[in-house]
Amino acid sequence: MKKYIAEMLGTMVLVLMGCGTAVSLSCASSDPGLAATVVGTALAFGLSVVAMAYTIGGISGCHINPAITLGCFLSGRMTGKDAGMYIVFQVIGAIIGSAILWMLTSQSGLTGTGANACQEGVSVIGGLLAEIVFTFVFVLVVLGTTDSAKGAGNFAGLAIGLALVLVHLACIRYTGTSVNPARSIGPALFQGGEALSQLWIFIVGPFIGSVLSAGVWKIFAEKK
Repeated sequence: MKKYIAEMLGTMVLVLMGCGTAVSLSCASSDPGLAATVVGTALAFGLSVVAMAYTIGGISGCHINPAITLGCFLSGRMTGKDAGMYIVFQVIGAIIGSAILWMLTSQSGLTGTGANACQEGVSVIGGLLAEIVFTFVFVLVVLGTTDSAKGAGNFAGLAIGLALVLVHLACIRYTGTSVNPARSIGPALFQGGEALSQLWIFIVGPFIGSVLSAGVWKIFAEKK
């Protein structure tokens, strides 16, 4: 049970810190696409992952992302029961983090919960493709750096956090960057509107990307 609670806590921190930074920086600037806002948000998500990786990594592996959990399951690193429970607790954690953020913003004159949606000029198909591609890259990094034989050992958490920063820098202009269904579900429930109507993109896209990355890593990990 401890590992499930760790996943819930870790995902809560990721959403609260990452989405909280996005909301704060966006409201502080008249231009949400300002470079400082993009970089600050990317760093917030990446640093949240690094912090949690070295906090709960030894307990649960610090997935805090259903797409990562699916990739690990398909790679044979965990059972179906554990994968299902991880995802449930990750979503619960994301909802708790979003609820805290919503309470804070509603009492502070800020708006939104950092929910994902296709950005101006980006079609639904474009957003879906972006989430598939960038989740594929991110989960592949996770599978590679945490591999017991070929991985990065104690540096895996840092590598994964930096990879998430990179993915955010590249993807924010398209979807606000999800690559994590739980991270999108929680904020969308409180923000509603477009974020809720487009939520399927940020569930389907990351899961497809995760499946693809698990398939590629299986090829890389094959013993000759």
